[in-house]
Amino acid sequence: MNIPSDLLYTKEHEWIRVTGDTAEIGITDYAQGELGDIVFVELPEVGRKVAQMQAFGTIEAVKAVSELFSPVTGTVTAVNGMIEGDAGVINRDPYGEGWMIKVKMSNPSETAALIPADQYRKLVNA
Repeated sequence: MNIPSDLLYTKEHEWIRVTGDTAEIGITDYAQGELGDIVFVELPEVGRKVAQMQAFGTIEAVKAVSELFSPVTGTVTAVNGMIEGDAGVINRDPYGEGWMIKVKMSNPSETAALIPADQYRKLVNA
């Protein structure tokens, strides 16, 4: 299982890559593996406000439908259109082309509440 050390994680299995005040968000390799074949993702529109640990969309797989939770509060600045046409890219590349949204963080200090890679690894191997 791939758990990049340069990302932060949530216990709900989202990842976040922070660049300045922008957060790129997706689901983890563990989450996509547990869900199975992902067939559809519902994402917010650009400009929508999201709140830390509140749902911002849904992900549908052959096995289940799950909510997606934002690791931080802010405004959506980009949505990955590639996954709207081919949600399976999340299964193939969850940390690269499978990113979901980008958020301009309104409170970057919220990242302190997120889980570093070594702790996330322990969480999913528990």
